[in-house]
Formats: sequence, C-alpha cells, structure tokens
Amino acid sequence: MTRPVPSPPPEHHHQGAAPALDALPQEVVAVSTDALAAGFHEVDATSTVQANRQWWDIEAESYYQEHGEFLGDAELVWGPEGWTERELGLLGELQDTLSLEVGAGAAQGSRYVRSQGARAIASDISGGMLGKSRQIDADLGQPPLPLVLADGCALPFADETFDLVFSAYGAVPFVADSALLMRECARVLRPGGRFVFSTTHPIRWAFPDSPGPDGLTATMSYFNRTPYVETADGELVYAEHHRTLGDRVREIIAAGLRLVDLVEPEWPERTTSSWGGWSPLRGQSIPGTAIFVCTRE
Repeated sequence: MTRPVPSPPPEHHHQGAAPALDALPQEVVAVSTDALAAGFHEVDATSTVQANRQWWDIEAESYYQEHGEFLGDAELVWGPEGWTERELGLLGELQDTLSLEVGAGAAQGSRYVRSQGARAIASDISGGMLGKSRQIDADLGQPPLPLVLADGCALPFADETFDLVFSAYGAVPFVADSALLMRECARVLRPGGRFVFSTTHPIRWAFPDSPGPDGLTATMSYFNRTPYVETADGELVYAEHHRTLGDRVREIIAAGLRLVDLVEPEWPERTTSSWGGWSPLRGQSIPGTAIFVCTRE
C-alpha cells in the first residue's frame, strides 16, 4: 500500500504477448535504505515504470513477511482498514466470470475470486511479486494461477475480454498516467462488465503519513499533484502519483465507464493495528481508502 510523504529514512512500501514468468530475472539488487531520500518532483511515465518495477521486485518477500498475515493468501482485502470483498460484495456475482486483477502483487485477490467460481488471471508489473504468487500457490498445494507480467497502462489482452477487472491498492497510484490505465481497463472489459479499484483516499495526500496525532494536521495542498518520489544516490527508486477525487471521477467517465458507487470505508473497531500512516486514531477522523465501483456502458 502507499506512503505519500517524505520522511527520512522512509519506510518500505503495498504490473503483444507478456513475458513468461519463467523467463524473468531471478536476482535483483537491493537498495540501501540508508541512501534513500524522499521528496516531491516531476517524473515521467518511463522512469516511473522502471523504478516501481525494481522497487516491488526487491520488496516482494519483505512485503509479504510484513503484511501477509493481514492480507491472507486467498482473500481480497480492500485496504488497511481490513474490509474484505467477502464482507462488502463490491464485485458482484463471480461464478463463471472471467476476471483480471491489475497490480495483483502476490495475487491474493485473484485467489479469492477463483475460490468463488471465477476464472482468474493476475497481472503485475513486478516479476518478484508474481514469483511470490507462484510460491504461495505451491505452499497451499493449489493449481498455479495464470500470471501475466504487464504494465497496467499496456495490458496485453484483446478488447472486451473480461467480465471483471479489479485492483486493490495496485497499479493506480503507481503509474504516471492513471487516465490511460482507466482506458486500458475499460478497453478489456466486456459491455456491462465491472471495474472496481481501491486506492489511498485522495484527502490523505494533504496529511503527513504518520499514524499518530501529527498525522491529523494537513501540511501540504490537496491540489498539489507533484509526484512523491524516493531516490537512492540520485537515482529514482520509487514514485507515487496523486489525483484529486474530481480527477479520478473525470478519468473514469472519460474512459467510457459509469461510476456506480464510491465507498469510503470507516475504520472498524476490530482492526487495532496500524499500517504505515493508516491507524485507528486517524481512521476515526479521516478516510484512508476510496473504492471506486464502475461499469462499462
């Protein structure tokens, strides 16, 4: 999940034919957290893709070790509040649908929809994260999910292929052109299909990423769309892009989608743990997650 604030040293952060997973590089070079610097400046789409692919390749194992128990191996958790698809039912009927998870990470969400009768395909920009998915399937003794190494802004699928496209804190904030991502997701949806995605609630951009009282005071403009970046020895290693709530709605409509619901889940009493800047204290006052439920006309 995401961390839109500079705080030295920053905490680690949660996509033609696609390359076969077996052909992916097996080693990545770790970035020393001692060398990281954080701030805000413009970065282009290509640099964003390269940095975030490497970041998630490096972070795949540690991210799973830190958050795997919370996420579950075969659940679709919509955000740090802990609400699941099993509880919210935002995807609609899953039996016999063909689904695509974009920014799937270790594909926990795809494993869940498969358990509900869907035919699931999981895609992510990171081979490291997809490799973790293969390991989870093996550990569970389940058939391996179909996995596709792909940028969410260039999905390697034909038009009108899927009944459902979804993403839980994946891809949307990690691409420079989220309007293009919306168009791609709409393109691969069949008419009447559903696109559901969750991401950091846009209002959080204005607040420090702190779980305590200092995270309740806005310190920057909500309307500042300059990307949050992390660099190591001057090289970009992580980038996150902000859009306002209005931006998101306009992107959805421009892609030919209809917004049918916008869910701002409240923090439940049962979730007593914090996840980076998401915490029970902050959850009592401001939303942390926005879930957009869309259909293709």
